[in-house]
Amino acid sequence: MFQIAIRTTGAALLLLLMPVLVWMSGWQWAPGMSDLILRPFYGITETVSAPWGTLTNILLCVWFLWCLRYRIKPAIVLIVLLSAAVLIGQGIKTYVKQQVQEPRPYVQWLGKTQDMDVTAFYQQKSKARGQQVKQELENNAQIPRWLAKSWQADTGFSFPSGHTMFAASWALLGVGLLWPRRHYKTVAVLMVWAALVMGSRLLLGMHWPRDLMASVGISWVLITLACWIAQKVCGSFAPPPQEQQEITEREPE
Repeated sequence: MFQIAIRTTGAALLLLLMPVLVWMSGWQWAPGMSDLILRPFYGITETVSAPWGTLTNILLCVWFLWCLRYRIKPAIVLIVLLSAAVLIGQGIKTYVKQQVQEPRPYVQWLGKTQDMDVTAFYQQKSKARGQQVKQELENNAQIPRWLAKSWQADTGFSFPSGHTMFAASWALLGVGLLWPRRHYKTVAVLMVWAALVMGSRLLLGMHWPRDLMASVGISWVLITLACWIAQKVCGSFAPPPQEQQEITEREPE
């Protein structure tokens, strides 16, 4: 448990670095950023959005199983644990959003620039909120049409970030489960992907830095526990002797 906590804590601190620096700088989201920058980040955020997030979840489950090379029974247990950790995080996100009820940055911007009543906006049903966003941006040249459509589909509260919790959870799972097997490249890719997903939520006007920080903290608690349970149920994450020999042979002398 102690070694798992050390690994996941270090990774969580790395993920927190970007939002903490953004928060300390006082940066606030505003429209006008180039499409050449926003479009790629929108593509990154879509890897977590429905329906692509489901595909991402399946692919990552399969990849983790291949990396860990468990037998069928431990593999099934591991899939259940991985999926449960991610789903519980999303459930916590939904509950906290309803309790905190923090407006998204783009909603606050609409409130200031379009004289939109933010309180009344959130009292409406989701479909009505999406329709109002469409109406408010109908003649607005500052916001690309594709981004306006994205906002129309995502009108919920801001705190915390479900996208961040999804990506951070998988990155921390990589550190917790795959680092002992020396799958360093996979861990690095997951960490970079998670950081990019977090950045995309800021640049697209969907979240505040504090949303991201809280999401990483929640993910850290859940994933540290999930990795500890997985180790108890499925056995050590250290490579077995045969795989250890393969790793040694792959490493440069």
